[in-house]
Amino acid sequence: MTANQIRQQFLEFFKGKQHEIVPSAPMVVKNDPTLMFTNAGMNQFKDIFLGNSPVKYPRIANTQKCLRVSGKHNDLEEVGVDTYHHTMFEMLGNWSFGDYFKKEAIAWSWELLTEVYKIDKSRLYVTVFEGSPEEGLEKDHEAFNEWKKYLSEDRILNGSKKDNFWEMGDTGPCGPCTEIHYDGRSDEERAKISGADLVNKDNPQVIEIWNNVFMEFNRKADGSLEKLPAQHVDTGMGFERLVRVLQGKQSNYDTDVFSPLIEKIESLSGLRYKSNDTHKQQEIINIGMRVIADHIRAISFSIADGQLPSNTGAGYVIRRILRRAVRYGYQSLGIKEPFLHRMVHVLANQMGHAFPELNAQKQLIEKVIKEEEQSFYRTLENGLKRIDQVCIDLNAKKQKTIPGDVVFELYDTFGFPLDLTQLIAKGYELQIDEQGFRKNLELQKNRSRKAGNIETDDWIIISDDDVEEFVGYDFTKATINLVKYRKVKIKNKEQYQLVFNLTPFYPEGGGQVGDTGYIEAEGERIYITDTKKENNLIIHFSDAIPTNPQATFNAVVNHHKRIYTARNHTATHLLHESLRAVLGTHVEQKGSLVDENYLRFDFSHFSKVSEEELKAIENMVNEKIRANILLEEYRNLPIEKGKEMGAMALFGEKYGDTVRVIKFGTSIEFCGGTHVKNTAEIGRFKIISESAVAAGIRRIEAITSDKADSYYQEKEFLIKEINDLLKNPKDIKKAINDIITENSQLKKQIEILSREKVKNIKQEVIKEIKPLNGINFLARKLDLDAQQIKDLAFQLKNEMPNLFLVFVSEQAGKANIGVLISEEIVKDKNLHAGNIVKELAKEINGGGGGQAFYASAGGTNPQGLEQVLLKAENIFKTIFTKN
Repeated sequence: MTANQIRQQFLEFFKGKQHEIVPSAPMVVKNDPTLMFTNAGMNQFKDIFLGNSPVKYPRIANTQKCLRVSGKHNDLEEVGVDTYHHTMFEMLGNWSFGDYFKKEAIAWSWELLTEVYKIDKSRLYVTVFEGSPEEGLEKDHEAFNEWKKYLSEDRILNGSKKDNFWEMGDTGPCGPCTEIHYDGRSDEERAKISGADLVNKDNPQVIEIWNNVFMEFNRKADGSLEKLPAQHVDTGMGFERLVRVLQGKQSNYDTDVFSPLIEKIESLSGLRYKSNDTHKQQEIINIGMRVIADHIRAISFSIADGQLPSNTGAGYVIRRILRRAVRYGYQSLGIKEPFLHRMVHVLANQMGHAFPELNAQKQLIEKVIKEEEQSFYRTLENGLKRIDQVCIDLNAKKQKTIPGDVVFELYDTFGFPLDLTQLIAKGYELQIDEQGFRKNLELQKNRSRKAGNIETDDWIIISDDDVEEFVGYDFTKATINLVKYRKVKIKNKEQYQLVFNLTPFYPEGGGQVGDTGYIEAEGERIYITDTKKENNLIIHFSDAIPTNPQATFNAVVNHHKRIYTARNHTATHLLHESLRAVLGTHVEQKGSLVDENYLRFDFSHFSKVSEEELKAIENMVNEKIRANILLEEYRNLPIEKGKEMGAMALFGEKYGDTVRVIKFGTSIEFCGGTHVKNTAEIGRFKIISESAVAAGIRRIEAITSDKADSYYQEKEFLIKEINDLLKNPKDIKKAINDIITENSQLKKQIEILSREKVKNIKQEVIKEIKPLNGINFLARKLDLDAQQIKDLAFQLKNEMPNLFLVFVSEQAGKANIGVLISEEIVKDKNLHAGNIVKELAKEINGGGGGQAFYASAGGTNPQGLEQVLLKAENIFKTIFTKN
């Protein structure tokens, strides 16, 4: 049975049990500050578990793409070392929201595994929660008794709170779970040691394949547990592990989930993957191939869902995964050129049917990965130069250990793993300070944890309310009541989060910033500093809470911010349509930011947008603004109806069964943001920049309304000032070109005079150079600028051997120093001009540096130049005078 057939059989089984089959949510998470990526199948249903969304389907099944790069057994640096953990993986799941519970979940698990998939029953073990006296929780007797219907009691094992009590986070829904484990060892091994003794012992052949979580409790901020009003079932079965079991393999990577990718890596590297060969060199190859096969999936799916590699947040995680894959290709497989992007089509062919976004975004994924690879190869080369120089310098100083902070710099900046640095250091007969490296690594982790640390108190309930209604499309003022609030501490700053029964405040989303404003009652005004959506709940941020939380409040949105933001948001829709009209229908939105000051729009396009194209795009948007096109808004429209209208859906966005469609003439998009009533309200649109964000992604920044008017007024005033400076010529453009031409001619004349000046001084200087112990030395003050000093030094270097020159000058109140040492002296005496110039620069309150044979410095104390010359002579004599 193929992997695709196994996945389909799971979905069909639960469809037969009256489950609604829903698509995977994007792997990149939005509207949840606690998560960057979907790391479990239940993430997309958090708002249901938390009671923030109604239950539409009481039974659901799906396959969810997940990404884990931290936590239990999922540290990024361990993935690929074993054969059954991954970064990106699929989680098959079935869900009950207040419907069936333990009896049905356990029965269907057993039925699917043993009757549909025909797994050998003698190889299966289960664990149930053993209870926790400190929590006041008894053993899960209900699950135990249900399993007794299918298994002997010696196969039903007690599980600790760590293994068999599942929690969504520090707070929130939680409950006991029952895990199903499979023993894949040979009959001979099973006869020696019972599988029961190896469950949850990290044995690579005795593995967990399915977890059934029974949500019964809510964990409060103080650590206590309270019963949930309804009981839920949340299950997860690792798809890759299930395929391994059903295909009779000893490794996930031997299944057809990974084998096409590994075959591609073999062809790219010229090496063979031999999963059963554990010889040292072959194991290095095996691990490298497993890492790459795993990581290309995580990288590709993330980009398809809209997350580009970057230096912060989720983008940094993806960049780190990509660089780890490149590093293994470079270090373990000897691949010295970009290769990852050549694997994307294999992945798309393999998984594109189940996840069509891979095929739809294939060209973009390839281009982004290729550019990232090219950049990192340059970084690797720079890292090799850096470590070589470090090792040379340490050997020169007769030191034996590379400091921990340098090892960490190589790891963090250049992507060098510890073992690569150790290997290179060994070639120079050096060791590394591993303890210092670990200390720096831990400091970085602590900084990251501290930066993302959010302490959240429990909600304080003021009144009951089933649904929080957003009325902000129609009103910017409303009469409201406070439903609940809680205190949060973000980076040691205390704030409050408020939830109202209804709200006119738009929560940040779709690129549009959240509304601000205030609520007011009984003479007290509380300012709303931001509005966000978290797990389908609109949360209002404030620095205080009302004195009387039970009061009825007037909520007032900052009208100026709202209207100007709306103008910019509508402009992004017009821009999107114009981009597609001018550049082509391959253009798709890849991100946006809209606030009251400007708009930023990222889109897929594979070359720089020309000035002519930008002008055409800008003109098209302004034509639509002048056309006074009325807004057509469709709320709560069935999503299929919206698609029939031609509304554009964005990759990486999660849409519900009903959507809001915004239409301005021929511009039709799914959108939850605020907009103008007609395009004329925008006033004017002006593009202020176009740039690259990543491979295949361009960015346009623009302004509208008053900002655009001010922009043109400033340009008009600037032109007037220039015209005045040029004494009102008839043709201002010709006058400027004449000045540029004249300036160019004068520069050429100055260059000729400068060369002549250097030539004349050179003749004087040659006469003054004094040989000492075979070295031609001179320290002299010259009437030259820094560039002329360098030119003179290099001319002398080409005409005379064994030079040691120190030239100084004063120009416009600044001091300059230039030091030149012939290469043969540098090599013979192990000298470095940069080190010498730094020492000399102390006399002029300056600094500098350069190469071993030439370095320069500048400073603010010209009075110190005489001391520089004296010091240079002393340095020279110390180095070259024979005892």
